[in-house]
Amino acid sequence: MPEIRNMTVNFGPQHPAAHGVLRLVLEMDGEVIVRADPHIGLLHRGTEKLAESKPFNQSIGYLDRTDYISMMCNEHAYVLAIEKLLGIAPPKRAQYIRVMFAEITRILNHAFWLAAHALDCGAMTVFLYAFREREDLLDCYEAVSGTRMHATYFRPGGVYRDLPERMPQYQASRWLSEKDAAARNADRQGSLLDFIEAFTQRFPAYIDEYETLLTDNRIWKQRTVGIGVVSPERAIALGFTGCMLRGSGVEWDLRKKQPYEVYPELDFDIPVGKEGDCYDRYLVHIEELRQSNRIIKQCVDWLRANPGPVMIDDHKFSPPQREKMKGDMESLIHHFKLFTEGYCVPEGEVYVPIEHPKGEFGVYLISDGANKPYRIKIRSSAFTHLSGINDLVEGHMLADVVAVLSTLDIVFGEVDR
Repeated sequence: MPEIRNMTVNFGPQHPAAHGVLRLVLEMDGEVIVRADPHIGLLHRGTEKLAESKPFNQSIGYLDRTDYISMMCNEHAYVLAIEKLLGIAPPKRAQYIRVMFAEITRILNHAFWLAAHALDCGAMTVFLYAFREREDLLDCYEAVSGTRMHATYFRPGGVYRDLPERMPQYQASRWLSEKDAAARNADRQGSLLDFIEAFTQRFPAYIDEYETLLTDNRIWKQRTVGIGVVSPERAIALGFTGCMLRGSGVEWDLRKKQPYEVYPELDFDIPVGKEGDCYDRYLVHIEELRQSNRIIKQCVDWLRANPGPVMIDDHKFSPPQREKMKGDMESLIHHFKLFTEGYCVPEGEVYVPIEHPKGEFGVYLISDGANKPYRIKIRSSAFTHLSGINDLVEGHMLADVVAVLSTLDIVFGEVDR
């Protein structure tokens, strides 16, 4: 009898569906996967060590770059950890702005996830639809921070600045006619809140479009139903959080179970699946888009009715106004000290988790009383989900690895910190 041996296949790191520099070593019996071994570390950027060499306030922008699809949510956990050690709380308006942008970021993340997941499974049109919505929301990022992605908008004590009263306008050019520019500027005549409100009104119809393309599509269901099944008990044992856990039927969401900021004042639901397969995780993501839209609407209504400060009035932590800084010596000293030396944080250690779009994103911070962290450890949900890949793909075909990998929602900036 001829000897039959299993074959070892490298899936990545250059595979278009590897979602970054993942090397997945697959042991295969013909077309069936016997074992999957994820090898990470090809990107490793030393984020945590770099943060330990900088003052607290100079690492906020670096957190944006860990998971570069959910930028402001990364900042959120880090800023909350610093505030907890300092014993300060941001004004109520700043908390509502933070929550609104955290949910905008959730939609940005889920739209990108849906686009990439559908593309990996062979559905190309959804990619173009989802990026249409991302463009509008990235314009909101740009309006408040001046940049489309790495915003550095959340600060200990509040946010960088209040919401602008005017949205940037498109200008007619050789590439954009007057008529097209006017059509694009239709929602941009008012403030940022007007623009976000207009988005929340049209977004549910866009979600319906995604569902029309995918939810009952028989090819989509063949690629996702019964693929990558994980039981609720196993999901908990593997440390899964976010949609990976809720897709298995476990109703766990830190916004409800360990609430922070103003989430207790907002009305929203936690969607859960029951089968724990790729299809249920897709349905959970779709429903989360609707719930985030619902939260954003409530934040817009509250922010319209309640003007006020968006930063604490303590110049040890927040810079003085530019006019004061130019004419007042004490303000100039505050400004200089804040941006060169930062502030000393009392000794102690703290772990602050948030409900990140991908799951539980936590920042563990130790301070020795200096102006920079003694130790910072980031708890990345994508890293935990990737470690459970063997359970999800064992016994499946090679083509199913692509569907399972993209359902994990991994970004390698976050995995290879």
